[in-house]
Amino acid sequence: MTTASPIQPIRDENSYQAALAEVRASWGAEPGTPEGDRLDVLLVLLEVYETVHHGIDLPDPIEAIKLRMEDLGIGRERPGALLGIGSGRVSEALNRRCRPTLEMIRVLAVELKLPEGCLIQVYDLVPPKPRAAGHRSVRGGQSEAA
Repeated sequence: MTTASPIQPIRDENSYQAALAEVRASWGAEPGTPEGDRLDVLLVLLEVYETVHHGIDLPDPIEAIKLRMEDLGIGRERPGALLGIGSGRVSEALNRRCRPTLEMIRVLAVELKLPEGCLIQVYDLVPPKPRAAGHRSVRGGQSEAA
């Protein structure tokens, strides 16, 4: 058995590639052996480096919901039924006019098989359309100018 060099932190692409090569060469090492332990440590270091330097951002929550609904072939009625809300409220959420509640997110995550972490991300809402000048609404029998 040859003495392996000490494990070094992965700080750049060169050391990343070297660690990948060593993992490939030692893949299948028996757990609990020095080679297996070295492989385990290298895998942890690689995972951390990849998360920081090669991480993939989560998809936009609304786009993820729409895509998953399309993949499953379901319309806006089904999420509304699951959530106990009307399809109008589902449309408001899918059109970014309101955010789903945490309970809604939990149900959608389970039913659509999406990670909750994706669905709880912050995203911008569509600002409400300004009311036309001179618009009147009736409240309590009185007319009000907007």
